[in-house]
Amino acid sequence: MNNQEAGTPSHAVYIQGINPSLISVRFTCNIYPSDYAFFSEKILPVDPTTTNLLNQVRKLNENGKFSAIYVVPNSLREVNPSSFTPRVVSIGPLHKGLANLKSVESKKPKDMKELLLIVGSLEEMSDTCMKKVRGSIKEIRRYYFGMDDHKFYNDDELVEMMVMDACFILLFIYKLPVTGNLFSDNKLRSRNIALDLVMLENQIPFFVLQDIYNLTIGKLRPKSTLTSMLKVLLDHINPFEQPLIDENVGTETTHYHILGLLHKFYQRINFRLPIIEAVPIAHSAVELDKVGVKIRANKMLSWPMAIEFEYSPLSSHKPILKMPVVRIDNFFEVVLRNLIAYEQYSPVENYVTSYAMAMHMLAATPEDISKLGKSGVIFSHLGSNEKASDMISSICKNINLLDFYYTEAWTNIAQYYDSYWLRNLAVFKRTYIDTPWKAIALLAAIIVFFITVIQFFRQLVTPLL
Repeated sequence: MNNQEAGTPSHAVYIQGINPSLISVRFTCNIYPSDYAFFSEKILPVDPTTTNLLNQVRKLNENGKFSAIYVVPNSLREVNPSSFTPRVVSIGPLHKGLANLKSVESKKPKDMKELLLIVGSLEEMSDTCMKKVRGSIKEIRRYYFGMDDHKFYNDDELVEMMVMDACFILLFIYKLPVTGNLFSDNKLRSRNIALDLVMLENQIPFFVLQDIYNLTIGKLRPKSTLTSMLKVLLDHINPFEQPLIDENVGTETTHYHILGLLHKFYQRINFRLPIIEAVPIAHSAVELDKVGVKIRANKMLSWPMAIEFEYSPLSSHKPILKMPVVRIDNFFEVVLRNLIAYEQYSPVENYVTSYAMAMHMLAATPEDISKLGKSGVIFSHLGSNEKASDMISSICKNINLLDFYYTEAWTNIAQYYDSYWLRNLAVFKRTYIDTPWKAIALLAAIIVFFITVIQFFRQLVTPLL
């Protein structure tokens, strides 16, 4: 049979049935490529389940992007639900309508009006902002996991929500002075709002915030940027003593949301985390102190969470573990938990998870917290060392450690700790010659020992003479 004959309709195609709704085909002849579409589209019925599955796959391919805003999984939420639940204001759809947030929710239209009137006509600015957001509504839905269809809120409701929440955030940061007391009217309420704005479930897409910023504050402050204004806000919930560094972020505006921006402030530029095969060996602050490791505040940080181990066997200096100074309070817990949840389920590197795990190793007990406090690297505001150590330990509960920033430092610490002579020499120094009085007492004890030995041998030798 030639190709021309194979292409004519007169030649048979054998169809072998599997079940009434699913047909498979066994061809006994050659068929022109153009005829494949005919058989696949017009002859072969497809199982409904297959059709549904293919539609889902195609939908994923069309979306193509990671959903950056999502409900925190129960494995992390159950440890401390309050760390992921806003206290004052809801941003976005995931917590909208909560009873304890209604007072600020009712204030949002007033804030939107105040912001837009600063720039121009209320009617004109409202229409411009609404149209701008509506043009991105499909992209906005993709940012929320499970909201790519029209569940929960229709387009009109979602557009209004995005504009209203963006205006609320922008007016809030617009009123913050660059220096001085940021929260003068109601300090606790304002600081809680700032904390609410970095919760993973309480976000709107960054590009929405940027679009409304460009239409409003960007016109009033052309030399400023949205990132620089948000940095003022983030500095006041930053638990570390060192201010956030702009160089870690750059001028790009491709962050997923405000929490994503905060995460970029904590990452180290031009560095890739090493993947680990096993969790590094843990030594607590008390254990390290016993073998002569001094813990000091790191005043020359290359990035906010830098932990460095300095030691050379050829040097007479004691080994030093340098750490960033941090405040241990409820804000520390909320910030770290949300950043860790973001890292655990997002395509970003685990810098904050690495830091939390390192602190978990160093501050395993209340005694460790006390040692770190005396070393000047942590300031606990929780009332007791027990509460501080329990918090730090719980932050690392149910997390996966796939990469660890401090691998090199922890390896060097382990080598020093496991060295028998170095470790025992350090213990000897700490026990007997750590202070001048201890050294004098040791010298006196040695002299007394030798005098006693000499007298003993004299007593043995004298009768023989």
